Amino acid sequence: MTTYLACMGTRPEIIKMAPIYKNLQARGENVQVLHTGQHEDVAQALYTFFDMDPDYQIQLKRRLPGLSDLTAELLQGIDRVITEVKPDVVLVQGDTASAFVGAMASYYRDVPVAHIEAGLRTGQHDPFPEEKNRELIGRLAHWHFPPTAQAADNLRREGVPAQQIHEVGNTVIDAALWVKSQMDQHGAPDALPPEVQSFLRSHGASRLVLVTAHRRENWGRPIQLIASAVGILLKLHPDLTVVWPLHPNPSVRADIQSVFSTLDAASQQRLCLTDPLEYPALISLLARCHFCLTDSGGIQEEASAFHCPVLITRDSTERQELVDAGGAILVGTDPHRIVEQASALLNNPWAYRAMQVHESPFGDGHSAQRIADVLTCARNTH
Repeated sequence: MTTYLACMGTRPEIIKMAPIYKNLQARGENVQVLHTGQHEDVAQALYTFFDMDPDYQIQLKRRLPGLSDLTAELLQGIDRVITEVKPDVVLVQGDTASAFVGAMASYYRDVPVAHIEAGLRTGQHDPFPEEKNRELIGRLAHWHFPPTAQAADNLRREGVPAQQIHEVGNTVIDAALWVKSQMDQHGAPDALPPEVQSFLRSHGASRLVLVTAHRRENWGRPIQLIASAVGILLKLHPDLTVVWPLHPNPSVRADIQSVFSTLDAASQQRLCLTDPLEYPALISLLARCHFCLTDSGGIQEEASAFHCPVLITRDSTERQELVDAGGAILVGTDPHRIVEQASALLNNPWAYRAMQVHESPFGDGHSAQRIADVLTCARNTH
């Protein structure tokens, strides 16, 4: 039996690691879960939802707000767990500090690393620091699991040996489709918070747009511009409703709320600003919304599973495959461009249907099985 240590600490990591955890466990493997504490406020609900309680947890002190302090704390904490568990393989996902430091700590202890969602690149400075995190993990990992052909090509161009690259799709599609099937079987009235349920009931005939914004590069003036564009759309389209789960950062919330405080009363009635949503609630909204406006990489992927058009409030994306497939458009944070593209989706049925991709470029719901096949086969031959 192989011992795996799944190292994760943020909401997207937990969601995308859960299908792998379940698949390896079903094969009788020993999978230990390390929660690094990066997203402490939302993590436990997700672990409970996926029946994946952590075996180890790091209590981050965060005495200083900088990335150097976070990296140092994570390195010491993850190293202690690796020393205790003595895993055969460490699993890291994506491009967070937890993933990068988990890979680095494993390398220091000579433990092979499997990188889930490898090879994503913008080729630019942003997103910061994620772009550099994933590049560095690409130099440390042994198994690379890119979700798409483009991501695999990125790794090959960087000199990663072909035999270490396994294109498998993205486990976020596995997770999203599983959640949607659970809701279809058991109903989903309780997935959404009561205030959001009430809001949607009162605007049942309206077209719903989901808005999210959390990227560090969009904090401050850019997120105010996004909010301004949403306000203009509400004024221009009386049949439009917007649900916007707000980032927990107080200054980010204040920037958004300051813009909407000047919005006319009729438009404000069709706007629902809410706290961050739990994962099933987010999937419920994605499955019913007309389109989404977001800077989130995960939502770009999840939306594609439900044929939902995406307007990306960034100037570049490491998930270019959805743009190339016609399911997403990069609109940046310029209000004029956001309003123009959103209005096209609201006014032009042909333009809307053209952005409803029928097959997600990110996967078919069987990515975790492919990853487990590679890992268990590789370990069984040693």
